[in-house]
Amino acid sequence: MQRTSAICLVVGATLLLGCEPVSSDQTRSSQPASASAPVVIDGTTWIPCAREYESCSFSGTARVMYGTATQHAIKEFTDTTACDNSAFDDPAPGVNKRCWYAGAGAIKGRPGAKPAAVATVADTDTPEAHQISCGPPSAPAAAPAAGDAVEADTPGSNGTRMFAPGARFAIAFTVRTNAADALAWQIRDAWNVVKGSGRFPVAVGASTYTLSCTSEAAGYFAISATLAANRSTLMQRGTRPGGIASFGVLPDVHAALPPVSYTHPDQHRFGGQGAAYLKPGESCCSGDGYRPLYTDLGLTWVNDNRNWYITEPKAANTFNVSADNLVPFFKQGDLLRLIQLDGIPAWASPTRTKTHSYAPSSLDDYRAYMKRVGAESDTVRRTWFPRQSRNYYQVTWEPDYEGGLPWRDTDANLVAMYAATHEAIHASDPNAVVMGLTMAVLSTNTAWLERLAPLGIGKYLDGISAHGYYDIGTSPSHPPERLAASSNPATAAKALPASMRALRRTMAGMLRPGAKLFITETGISYDLGSKYGPAYPAPNVLYAQGAVVARTHLILLGEGADVSFVFYAADPPEVGYGIFFDLANAQGGYGQTQISPKPAAMGVAAMTRLIDGTTTLGPVNGTPKGVYAYAFQRLDGGRIVTALWTHSNAVWPSSEGFSSTHSVSYSLLVDAPGRAGMVTVFDMMGNASKMSYTNGRVPLTLTEAPVYVVSDNAAIMRANVTVPAGYIGQ
Repeated sequence: MQRTSAICLVVGATLLLGCEPVSSDQTRSSQPASASAPVVIDGTTWIPCAREYESCSFSGTARVMYGTATQHAIKEFTDTTACDNSAFDDPAPGVNKRCWYAGAGAIKGRPGAKPAAVATVADTDTPEAHQISCGPPSAPAAAPAAGDAVEADTPGSNGTRMFAPGARFAIAFTVRTNAADALAWQIRDAWNVVKGSGRFPVAVGASTYTLSCTSEAAGYFAISATLAANRSTLMQRGTRPGGIASFGVLPDVHAALPPVSYTHPDQHRFGGQGAAYLKPGESCCSGDGYRPLYTDLGLTWVNDNRNWYITEPKAANTFNVSADNLVPFFKQGDLLRLIQLDGIPAWASPTRTKTHSYAPSSLDDYRAYMKRVGAESDTVRRTWFPRQSRNYYQVTWEPDYEGGLPWRDTDANLVAMYAATHEAIHASDPNAVVMGLTMAVLSTNTAWLERLAPLGIGKYLDGISAHGYYDIGTSPSHPPERLAASSNPATAAKALPASMRALRRTMAGMLRPGAKLFITETGISYDLGSKYGPAYPAPNVLYAQGAVVARTHLILLGEGADVSFVFYAADPPEVGYGIFFDLANAQGGYGQTQISPKPAAMGVAAMTRLIDGTTTLGPVNGTPKGVYAYAFQRLDGGRIVTALWTHSNAVWPSSEGFSSTHSVSYSLLVDAPGRAGMVTVFDMMGNASKMSYTNGRVPLTLTEAPVYVVSDNAAIMRANVTVPAGYIGQ
């Protein structure tokens, strides 16, 4: 077993977090390395010569390393070079960098210098950066002989490959090699910044080496591992590309946002689609496919089928409403039902095949069934969800003319079917909320409501259910703000914020004040034409998907949706919609048993912890073009959470990809003019920092990744927002 000692990097007088063990076969010192101390990387000693934007000088010709000890570029210069991006490509965007030159005989005309101390660094050069610290590898354990040359995983989770904040977790590397070698590993975050790294020798044969790690940072992390001599690295696994294994650390926001008290569980604001069967012995589709996945992510609402074509596929009156029809996973009470009613069985269909496209042949038979469903759902609510205020029913599913379940019947028959549903459900469930029309494209919901208004559709809707798709492909390259910059008003009106405002105005004119708006599906796929593969998606695509997933749901909720459903749990065959990788199916699947998180999953976990348990205040007034800001207030008059970001089509995407560094300055009003204080700011992954404000405003640097500002002065924020039309809140 190797012996190790910890050596840390000191910048100025500040000790950087995340010290990494240095193995005994590397150069070590009992003293901590300072900014003037050399660094040893792969046997080469690098002598520091300049900070970023200074000049690096030496005698003769030498190799110069620019960046950080874990992210850097190397070029050869004579006597001097500028230490900045003009002389090197930027190897570590957004990070403070410096320069080193190669010592110990690497410089012509200058003797090598004996280092005073050597650091093996496991962090970026920013003292504020939260790091991952790992101990030395365990003694090698025997591994199966068959398998890839290099494998990595995080055993010991509950199947989600997500870990509690502050918890110790394991990273296991399995290596199969015919010759002694060394394994170099790194851990990068959603921004592709190195948060930890190391290197250790590996023996001949098939062995597993396990690191015990802790993380000061929350979020998504990608492990890479490469054999130094053999050059083998991690292979593709399912939809996860080659080169990485992923895991997540869940955020803890309680210090800034203590848990809220829910008067009714239906005040929860997030739902999801897609299940994963992660418990030992489970498989699709038995058991509980929602725990621990949904409870860890913070998703509460789940679809529950009472569709006529499912419950009575062969004949009328075969669904026994007196039986216990509630699936067991709902009985714990922490997941809530969205009751699905769409679809007509073949025996009741005018086409004699099951259909979503036509009203039933007999509305009397249909009413009788819906009345029984209402009675059963009322009993379920009173028995299993006694604190829930309402039952929520969704009547149709994506009847868009261009969709997969297009409505082919008349408008009059569609309205008559809704009238029959509303009458029958309310006859047996006095606390029913009947919702529709659930078009796939958000703006189509508005168009259909307006077209059907003269036929009285508004009388038969207690709320609106809709899907939140907004563009030709909702993807990293087609974010929800993309069309807002158009000079054509008709095109700009299709951007997601404008589409939501139009829907809320239509609702306000047709339905009672405070009518609920459930967005029951919205997903962000990879770009159109993409394919799962060994080299796709790249880290930049994963970062972009994560940012766009969060922005999309923040817009939906910030513009007045009561609930928003995340689509999809793990990668389906529709390329990239999952917020987790499917580790078993190379082309994606359903009901997965092996998953690992993408940045999108950990962004959702942060968003739910920060936004669930709030009521929407609305978009912040007066933001400059390209800045988006939505304010929410914790229930019971609690603290304010404002989500903010910027978007520019010019950098999203660009020829270099999706920019993680494009930024604009913006000051958010959080308190009365003349007042000073502190706020807490969370990044997209839920990592907190404290920021001071003066004259009531906190200065922010906004990027394409959302941040969340937690403040206290509710009156100031309420005076500086526009409440969505007809929205009353929780």
